[in-house]
Amino acid sequence: MSKVLLLNGSAHQHGCTATALEEMIRVFDAEGIGTELIQVGSKGIRGCIACNKCSEAGRCVFDDLVNETAPKFEAADGLVVGSPVYYGSPNGGLLAFLDRLFYSTHFSKQMKVGAAVVSCRRGGNTASFDVLNKYFTISSMPVASSSYWNQVHGFSAEDVKKDLEGLQTMRNLARNMSFMIRAIADAKEKYGYPELENQFFTSFPDGK
Repeated sequence: MSKVLLLNGSAHQHGCTATALEEMIRVFDAEGIGTELIQVGSKGIRGCIACNKCSEAGRCVFDDLVNETAPKFEAADGLVVGSPVYYGSPNGGLLAFLDRLFYSTHFSKQMKVGAAVVSCRRGGNTASFDVLNKYFTISSMPVASSSYWNQVHGFSAEDVKKDLEGLQTMRNLARNMSFMIRAIADAKEKYGYPELENQFFTSFPDGK
């Protein structure tokens, strides 16, 4: 069975972001896609210190939820990252988690389907959406879209339940993501994955 890993970057287990993710999970269940929801936002996640020990050990030097999540990410066909908006940006703890998760894992993420979901009261949604999508687009992960930008609005979970267009966007996103996962699996069997070049690493060490 195909599986999607969902990350809740909110500190509130049953808050606005969780309400959006739960709407997606209901669709994934109906589509026959397995899911696992991981609570990230309530954990004390420290940031990357650029020690590069992960290149030697194959895992982050800080043994916490990042290392617990890594094998689940490797096994998943898709990743949904949900976050509330804090000062026009995603939750800082979630960003620290994603920095370390993506940098310390050396397995291929090519063709894993990614989707970002943001929750806000009023503003900062599209800026946060843009930040989260960058993790996917540097990792050869196709990005799932919906009928609107992947966002819900509200100050509480009850508010989000009244955001009918936002919940509709979540359902359409989950359906599109399910389709993409199945289509990519079929294409892999028929064509294989696209060639991925990685021989060049431009850093201009000579100042040229």
